[in-house]
Amino acid sequence: MKYLRYSSLFLLAILAGCEEQPLQAVGQLESDRIELVVEFSEPIVNIAVTEGDDLSAGTILLQQDTSRVDIRIQEAQANIERIEAVLAEQRSGPRSETIDAAQANLHAAEVERSYRQKELQRLDGLRERNLTSVESIDAAGNLLKAARVRIEYVTAQLAELQAGTRPEQLQQTNALLSQAQAQLASLVLDRQRLSIVVPQDSIVDSLPFEVGERPGQGDVVAVLLSGEQPYARLYIPEAVRIQLRPGSQLPIIVDGLDRPLTGTVRRIASEASFTPYFALTERDRGRLSYVAEIALPALPDRLPDGLPVQANFE
Repeated sequence: MKYLRYSSLFLLAILAGCEEQPLQAVGQLESDRIELVVEFSEPIVNIAVTEGDDLSAGTILLQQDTSRVDIRIQEAQANIERIEAVLAEQRSGPRSETIDAAQANLHAAEVERSYRQKELQRLDGLRERNLTSVESIDAAGNLLKAARVRIEYVTAQLAELQAGTRPEQLQQTNALLSQAQAQLASLVLDRQRLSIVVPQDSIVDSLPFEVGERPGQGDVVAVLLSGEQPYARLYIPEAVRIQLRPGSQLPIIVDGLDRPLTGTVRRIASEASFTPYFALTERDRGRLSYVAEIALPALPDRLPDGLPVQANFE
């Protein structure tokens, strides 16, 4: 009888150990990470924050050297001034002194033509009396032709000056001015990008570089954590997946807090995955799970990332 009594107690202990335990979803607190990268390989001249600082959107976090782009901006501004001067000259047209000079050249060409005509007539009279050569007549005739061509050329120049600048030239200069202004705007934007600005309210998690270092193009110079509170990243067992959807609420147990927090499911994966090694419990080893992000309520202080969390399901 004594043997039977001990056997019964042993069986009861086994049955008690095999009693169904509630399912658990385990995980940790995490925040959305914002990685700020640099677009240019310029030295860092100032870091205005330290790790752990709580920053507002628009705060300048880090400043790179702007000497190189400042020189290019000055060059672009000088180019714009040059094109604007050319455009003003084209719109004003030629100066009156230039037109007067062209008219004087035309008058001089007409005088030259008159002289060559009289010279040719004089040589023709001498030739009739056989007092000059044929070659001299031909030379005088060529000089007269050249004088007439000179008049045509000077007349065309004067007409061009009096007509003013062609509309096509103004369009080309305006296009050059627009191009130069766009180049300046691009350089100004490049200069602004040398100041790394916080895109939204966040906390500085890490600053990989120091003042004086030259990060490469595309290097991460700051990692920020966004949100008033981190969220709970849980691995939901398959058995309770059907109970949860975005907007569902469930109690979240955070290590170090004396009471559970009421969290709201903001996202849950539609495809199952294996529970990662750091989130396994003895009961859940080998089970499929669904990654879920649980938003936590507002608290006086921000919870630190990485704290273990869990949710119990009946």
